[in-house]
Amino acid sequence: MDPRQISDVYEEVSGLPAPVGAHVGEEQLAELRVLTVTAEWSQSVVTRASRLRYSQQWTLIPDSNNRRSLRTVLSPGPCLPVSGELVSGLSPVRGLRAVVRETGGRQLLEVWDLHGLRKCLDLTALDRHGRVHDDAQFGCLSWSECENKLLYVAEQSRKKTDSRDGDYARWKDRSVYCEDWGEALAQKSSPVMCVVNLQSGTVSVLQATPPDVSPGQALWAPGGQSVIFVGWYHEPFRLGLKFCSNRRSALFKLDLDGHCERLSGDDLSVSCPRLSPDGSTLLYLQGRVFGPHSQCLSLQQLDLRSGDTSPLLDVVDRPAAGEFAGVYEALPPCCWSADSQRVVFSSACRNQKDLFMVDRRSKKVTSLSHIHSEPPLPPPPPLHLYHRDHKREQEARSDSPEVYGSWKLLTVEKDLMVVCCSSPNTPPTLRVGFLPSAGERVTWRTLQPPVLTFDFHWSILDVTPSPEEDNSQYSGLDFGAVLVKPSHSLHEAKLPLVVFIHGGPHSQFAAEWNSFTAGLAKLGFAVLMVNYRGSTGFGQHSILSLIGHIGNQDVKDVQRAVLTALQSDTALDPSRLAVMGGSHGGFLSCHLVGQYPDFYRACAARNPVINAATLMGTSDIVDWRYTSVGLQYSYDQIPTAEALAAMLEKSPITHAAQIKAPVLLMLGARDRRVSPHQGLELYKALKSRASTVRLLWFPEDGHSLSKVDTQADCFLNTVLWLHQHL
Repeated sequence: MDPRQISDVYEEVSGLPAPVGAHVGEEQLAELRVLTVTAEWSQSVVTRASRLRYSQQWTLIPDSNNRRSLRTVLSPGPCLPVSGELVSGLSPVRGLRAVVRETGGRQLLEVWDLHGLRKCLDLTALDRHGRVHDDAQFGCLSWSECENKLLYVAEQSRKKTDSRDGDYARWKDRSVYCEDWGEALAQKSSPVMCVVNLQSGTVSVLQATPPDVSPGQALWAPGGQSVIFVGWYHEPFRLGLKFCSNRRSALFKLDLDGHCERLSGDDLSVSCPRLSPDGSTLLYLQGRVFGPHSQCLSLQQLDLRSGDTSPLLDVVDRPAAGEFAGVYEALPPCCWSADSQRVVFSSACRNQKDLFMVDRRSKKVTSLSHIHSEPPLPPPPPLHLYHRDHKREQEARSDSPEVYGSWKLLTVEKDLMVVCCSSPNTPPTLRVGFLPSAGERVTWRTLQPPVLTFDFHWSILDVTPSPEEDNSQYSGLDFGAVLVKPSHSLHEAKLPLVVFIHGGPHSQFAAEWNSFTAGLAKLGFAVLMVNYRGSTGFGQHSILSLIGHIGNQDVKDVQRAVLTALQSDTALDPSRLAVMGGSHGGFLSCHLVGQYPDFYRACAARNPVINAATLMGTSDIVDWRYTSVGLQYSYDQIPTAEALAAMLEKSPITHAAQIKAPVLLMLGARDRRVSPHQGLELYKALKSRASTVRLLWFPEDGHSLSKVDTQADCFLNTVLWLHQHL
């Protein structure tokens, strides 16, 4: 297989843009109501080894006789590059756009109106704080109601003094360790909330936050005299926050005069506060502390007038077939209906990602992903999609352009939903539709179909563990997988199968666009993406069932899924099987080639967990090292021989001597979650036995190996490895 061909395929599938945010504007022109949809897109460019961002705008004219139907969609405007923007926000009334931009080593706050740049402040020169936070964990940029103030979060300034004592103190403290919030949040330690007064051009740092919390996700409370924020407790020390919805945190309200009060309960995990349009209710997500690092969350509503909190949606332990499976993902920035009575969100649901609406009055949850009517214009290009008929358990072909495996809400404003839809053979597609009234259907319109679609087959497999593999504490659970394959074999009668395993373990492979999977399918491989028990989208019981059973239940689930796929699809070649995955997916990949040494012919693992006992002291989520093997965690935990033995027993390193399949390892030197020494430990164990092993080392990358050039390198080497050994 030609490396140039592989690189060209990856450049094609990874370079397709995806919408990452949207905003809806409204203007009344005489008797004509005009809506604008501005979408922000992200696009990977391998030749530049970077991701570009750009915006694009559409003009929509609703039907004058039916405000929930679109009469006309005008052609979109040109794509406009968004250069150096960290965070941005639109004011609610005048449509002013605030941007924090980084250029020439400085951070600038800009305010734009219809006539151009209205205000520009050099935040670096003002020296009131450190770098502005632009991550989803802490970052925000919120306008006050009067539109004269802006609220954002930045790193606390480490002030210098000019006195002789100050010089000595700086010299004495220059090597003192500063905790940060772990993987992907390095250099983020002590965030502070900052307020810009646009009239005076001054920046003030809000000082009265509790000393034991780090504030983030802040917004203005109604009236503009106080702010609401999430505070993550950082005492006695910080644990990793990325991908962890189990960190102790609370909602706080801070008055500008310095009074601070806690609004949510204690010993909980909260996130994503969202204020209703009428200013009466605050919505937020709530979960447990410790335990699974990702979990099914409840949706809470706080009445800001009475102070009462009540659940809008509870945790779903075990969803019935075809029913809502719970909330597992962050809420979009705007998720309320205009009348403040309905909430829209997207979430994992078994092997897919669906769009849901919940009515506050009835608490009824409705799926909006499957209430369709054909958009009149412009139709997307013909697609060849497949789905699973769960009742008949037979694959059913659908040529309808409305069959998508993933629906992700970007925003809902003016009751217009903007969503990103995709499938394993259909790259991200931008669609819009009005929130339905009772008994009505959603009429979806495609604003931007993908440039390309691909002639792949995809199907969803439902998998049931054998009786001996059932979990006695959580009996009767099933799981699933997504099978993607090329329509026609490139060379052989049967297809080699790559078993792709997600990390987490509490995450999901939705039936959505995945450039790695698409690239493999285009090069002639079938790909089975497995959602073993413990994956999100199957209820809290499924997540809890994996605790204490890693290295056993999840390994058997993947093997069961592979056997199910081979039995149901004769196009797959059982003699040419490979396994790959990252993090916990790498952990399972190495387990599988160790526990089933004659079954798989190749393995590719990214930053895998190899020895949980040696990992414990180096991971930013040490609590998960205990939880995963069924042990309780507390901050003052001291390792015991019994705990270390349990971790070692469940680790792939114990099966290293049985591994026969060639192993490709890809390691990020800056990985804070799974130390690269984990992969090195397996590398040395295999080298000592003269086993076939290759190691790729990425000195500037972390756990996700997310740099554009790193991903291209990993894809090329993985495909060459699979081609060589399959």
